[in-house]
Amino acid sequence: MTVEFHKMRVAFQGEPGAFSEAAALQLLGHEITTVPRPTFDAAFRAVSDGTADALLAPIENTLAGSVIRVYDLLLESTLCIVAETVLPIEHHLIGCVGAKLADIRSVASHPMALAQCEGFFVSHPTVRRITAEDTAGSVRDILARGDRSAAAIAGRRAAEHYQGVILASHIQDNPENFTRFVLLLDLMQAPHLDVHGARKMSLVFGLPHRPGALLAALEPFSRYGVNLQKIESRPIHGRPFEYQFFVDVEADSREQLDDALKAAAAESRFADDKVRVLGFYPRAGALPKRTS
Repeated sequence: MTVEFHKMRVAFQGEPGAFSEAAALQLLGHEITTVPRPTFDAAFRAVSDGTADALLAPIENTLAGSVIRVYDLLLESTLCIVAETVLPIEHHLIGCVGAKLADIRSVASHPMALAQCEGFFVSHPTVRRITAEDTAGSVRDILARGDRSAAAIAGRRAAEHYQGVILASHIQDNPENFTRFVLLLDLMQAPHLDVHGARKMSLVFGLPHRPGALLAALEPFSRYGVNLQKIESRPIHGRPFEYQFFVDVEADSREQLDDALKAAAAESRFADDKVRVLGFYPRAGALPKRTS
């Protein structure tokens, strides 16, 4: 049995036109129904409350690093990873029809987007920054007001969705700006799925407080030819200064991953014998090409 994505309802954090929605369509195609939610918490609840079949969530950005709230919600949920995709993040200045760049006095967007366009604000020192909850939502709001002196920073999809005008293109400071997204399904369904080409594994574990514990946990992966791609530590709530480790690894086969995990569990003695596999899934392909 392979994973079927057609007609799937996919939740994401943000408003229609957001980068997360673009990533869902990039991964799954336009046959899906996207389900916008205002916060990450609400997006994660969408699967359990039956308003969505899956969740597409950003997990890390090449400039800003890990999306911490998503990691914490992964620990609290029963969702698991079945696919991933990487989206180029291209920021555009978007205004109302008839607006001109020279007339813009304020620019709204998510704080992360504003920070990634520092060069634009340096070259336009009189423009005021306004923080918003969402990139696409900031476009929606300025167009609803019809204020030609106001603009927003968001992706091209947001401009098209809300019928705004792109006043300046590709204003991000660093062109190597990519966000990795993961597709999450309920744990009760995922074990029965045969995901073709699953050679990547994400897991989370705790470790006892003793010298060499982390080395003992990771060394078997190297011994079995498994490539460690990412490691992230997060505090354990209610246990001050104790941490859990999120790890992404990749191998040539599922068997390699299984053997390495068994060896790591046996040799490192994960704290309280607790280790959770967050998912087996295919690795995203080469970085997508940017639009012109």
